[in-house]
Amino acid sequence: MAQNNGYPFLNDSTSTSGGNETIVQNQVATSVGALILSLVFLLGFPGNVFVIWSILARARKQSVTTLLILNLAIADGSLMALTPFFIVYLLLKKWMFGNVMCKILFYLCLANMYASIQLIMLMSVYRLVAVLWPQRIGIFTSQKTILRLLAVVWVLVMVASIPAVVFRDVRNTVCDSYHDTNGQVVLQYTLELVLGCLIPYVVILVSYICILRRIRQTKFQRRIRSEKLILAIVLTFCLFWLPYHIVNMVQVTWALCPDGPIRKMMGTIWQRSRAVTSSIAFISSCANPVLYFFAGKSYIRREGLAFMARLFERAGIDSATRKSQQNSQNSRDKDKETDAVMLKDKDRDSVTNSSSNVKTAKNSK
Repeated sequence: MAQNNGYPFLNDSTSTSGGNETIVQNQVATSVGALILSLVFLLGFPGNVFVIWSILARARKQSVTTLLILNLAIADGSLMALTPFFIVYLLLKKWMFGNVMCKILFYLCLANMYASIQLIMLMSVYRLVAVLWPQRIGIFTSQKTILRLLAVVWVLVMVASIPAVVFRDVRNTVCDSYHDTNGQVVLQYTLELVLGCLIPYVVILVSYICILRRIRQTKFQRRIRSEKLILAIVLTFCLFWLPYHIVNMVQVTWALCPDGPIRKMMGTIWQRSRAVTSSIAFISSCANPVLYFFAGKSYIRREGLAFMARLFERAGIDSATRKSQQNSQNSRDKDKETDAVMLKDKDRDSVTNSSSNVKTAKNSK
């Protein structure tokens, strides 16, 4: 039985109805998908290249946030470089690039999904530590530490993406994932749901709930630009990838259902939705440069082409600035308390001296 790999798109031979229909035969789906991917490539590829250049060539200091954004731009830019292959696939409605490229390209697509969400999760955790435990932020600010952590993330991403190579193959001019049993379908898509959705989304959600609660509790209830920027990245990614993960859940349900009308309905849903939701997911990789542009447009007149580098530098020092502000405020509060105590002691001394003077004057009389 031929099944869909889920991650990339428009390549599924399906037997939900017992036939040999493929999604690339759907004229509307392939046209919409090709249009979306063309726009994504034109906007996302140069945008991510510009982000990478801004950090490597223009940034004076590479903070933790800057390094995470750099790796995210590399992952997204790599995916954007692959989109022309998929555009041709959709327009011709058949795979023209051979079996090896079929495996490699879809492996890289799946790796990008994992890399993007894991990097965004690290951003959220870093902001959480910076806000809740600023005294411990030095553990993460070491460049050697963050580089080691990023290396571990990339290794895990490459290992987790192996199913795309194992199951992907070209049959009847369709680059597809083929499973011998429904158990393989459940295993593959459950892995994607757990590693690419459930775990990171829960960590991100909990992190930002804690961050927002702490900001409301502190005396400095100001909107910090870097917090808004990272939150916008998180929300954008979740918004564009959520439909894809919903379709994955539908396909897992389809694989677990016994034959009948419900299974047939589930098969129709994921078959017809895979093209659009997978193309929408690609939009997330071109959205970040747009967010950076609007977040950093105030720097354009002053910094020119280096405006993004200044934005990322600012995002990296906001936590330290906030910490120093809090420390300064705490220091001022302590000084005020000290002054108050000294003033009270001075008042007591004055009262004591006055009483002594009165007694002395009476005795003299």
